[in-house]
Amino acid sequence: MKTRDKNEVLNVLIEDLYKKAMESGTPLWKAVALGLNRPNRKMYEVNLFLIEKFADNNGTVVVPGVVLGNGDIKKKVTVAALKFSGSAKEKIEKAGGNCMEIRELFDKNPKGSGVKILG
Repeated sequence: MKTRDKNEVLNVLIEDLYKKAMESGTPLWKAVALGLNRPNRKMYEVNLFLIEKFADNNGTVVVPGVVLGNGDIKKKVTVAALKFSGSAKEKIEKAGGNCMEIRELFDKNPKGSGVKILG
């Protein structure tokens, strides 16, 4: 897969996700890799009110982009993303949730079971 970004760490992540998706047939990681391999001006930006709306309580969500702090969240959700704004991270942790990088979620859950993608 040809990567667009000049960030070497992000390129390695995209290639690892895509490779794992092709080996295991897991469509989640392929979708995340394609979502990360977009131009910066088209990067996904997901606000907390969307996570509140679509995520399950005690569920896991992956965002192939940035999580922004617009809105409130009351559910205890684990969110994996490329970046978090300061207010988004604070609100998620205040609600009892957990913030992590996509690489951490990929290492913990290589099959992607029980994970929703937003973006």
